[in-house]
Amino acid sequence: MDRIPCFLAPMAELSHRGLRELIEEFGGCNEYFTEMISAGGLLAEGPFEKFYIDTGPRPEKTVFQLVGGALSPMVKAAGILDKLDCAGIDINMGCSAPIIRKSGAGAAWMSDIDRAGELISGVRSVVKRRLSVKLRIGLKDDFEYLARFCRRLESAGADMITLHPRLITEKFKRRARWDYVSALKRELGIPVAGNGDIITAEELAQRTNNKLCGCDAVMVGRAAVRQPWIFAKVLDPALSPNIEQTGFRFLELLARYQPPEFHVSRAKRFFGFFCDNLKWGNFVKNKLNREETLAGIERVWKAGVSV
Repeated sequence: MDRIPCFLAPMAELSHRGLRELIEEFGGCNEYFTEMISAGGLLAEGPFEKFYIDTGPRPEKTVFQLVGGALSPMVKAAGILDKLDCAGIDINMGCSAPIIRKSGAGAAWMSDIDRAGELISGVRSVVKRRLSVKLRIGLKDDFEYLARFCRRLESAGADMITLHPRLITEKFKRRARWDYVSALKRELGIPVAGNGDIITAEELAQRTNNKLCGCDAVMVGRAAVRQPWIFAKVLDPALSPNIEQTGFRFLELLARYQPPEFHVSRAKRFFGFFCDNLKWGNFVKNKLNREETLAGIERVWKAGVSV
């Protein structure tokens, strides 16, 4: 059966090289989007930027996601990233976190069609690789506005749109409106990917069925943290991973590819989802969250999987 591509979503403190390495060991996916890279941070050459722009283990299928609220720094930063080994540059116009929106970044771009178009035109002028945009429906349930917004991005030079079909103000309790994804695809001449509410490998298999999906690619976020094997399981439904070993392997990769300052926060973020694989997952998760060292987290994990 022909299937459309699968992408790993950009997720803060999660979509780093350690997770990509883990997913690759299960067979990988078609593309990996990095966690948000701050345009300002990149230009300031902060001490941790080299970890954000690490595209290992597969640079040829890793996409940088760039976030920022001002046009000039975004264009300059995109030009820097475009010169690195990667599959493309993605502009974040979908992050709904209040601190991001207040800075004019993320979903704040969706409030002004012309300004967003100007940003994409500017980035397009310095980016030779694929240029994509990830966004939401908008502030209101208004498909006509969404379509006009995306057509402007397309005319400005965007090569692909990824739609997380929720309003900017909606949390995950509201189901993603996948009909918006297929409807947007009909409005545009560029590929449209969909993202949202993929929980199981069976759901991902259904979404990636080329005859049923109504889009050009499917992006998976939290479910790929909970189940780093989710992409592999689409191809091999009988796959039965070792939960204990996978948790330990993540900790090894985290220590190898992330700076010590990031170890504890990123371990807690990962196990906040991965512990769902355990019968007493919430109990283990709570104990992990009380630890302040990677060694402590490893000890709790070892004890927790035997409960």
